[in-house]
Amino acid sequence: MTWVAAVARLRARREPGALVTVAAVRGHAPRKAGAKLVVGLTETWGSIGGGNIEAVAIDRSRELIAASGAEPELREFALNDKVTNRHGVQCCGGVVTVLTEPLPVVPAVAIFGVGHVGLELARLLARHHLDLHLIDTRPDVLTDERLGVLADAVAEVHVHHVPLLPEEVLADLAPGTHVLIMTHDHAEDAALCDAALRTPGLGSIGLIGSAPKWARFRKRLATEGGHDDSTIDRIKTPVGIPGITGKEPATIAVSIAADLLRAFEGDGG
Repeated sequence: MTWVAAVARLRARREPGALVTVAAVRGHAPRKAGAKLVVGLTETWGSIGGGNIEAVAIDRSRELIAASGAEPELREFALNDKVTNRHGVQCCGGVVTVLTEPLPVVPAVAIFGVGHVGLELARLLARHHLDLHLIDTRPDVLTDERLGVLADAVAEVHVHHVPLLPEEVLADLAPGTHVLIMTHDHAEDAALCDAALRTPGLGSIGLIGSAPKWARFRKRLATEGGHDDSTIDRIKTPVGIPGITGKEPATIAVSIAADLLRAFEGDGG
């Protein structure tokens, strides 16, 4: 497996890891500059030369994976029999510099409803390193032409057209995914709120709408859904940063995006 595929596998699993690269070589060494090793929690892919270099790199990678806010770091290895090594002697005669880069789990967001606000929000979030899910029952809002504004996205964008039951997507979302409910249909919003509260492992749950809408939803979630107050309180409404009262789609989207970025920092994502 290539290192690119290994990094993609970790991302798909939402598993942290580290990318280890031979940054520079002086003299003789097992691998040339550019050789790469990907380290996961229990697996590795690729090689930077085996022996002490690789064993130490794996140990250190897993220390960085476990640390909060770890930064990339360089480490130099002298390959001679005069050096005391943790994992045996390598006496090729050269000096190898290794760069270790943590690969944290990226945030994930699911937007249910890609109308005016949803699309503006997607445009903002797509500029960030995250997994972005766009879900809608209407095919006309998910056309390539309409979503063309996301063509240069930094985020990995996943588009879901679900004609009947969009709440079924919730079960397929990765743990920790932040959910935003903003569809065109209040009945659909209500069903999504109920389903989201029943889905374990989600991040925050946000609902767009007015106070009267939420009052009706809250009563329904309690009486028909059987949810207690503490469970219902998981849903945040209104969404966004308090004090930003503009009603233009772009203004609402900026407020919600800023609140999400704050949530990402709380996640450590």
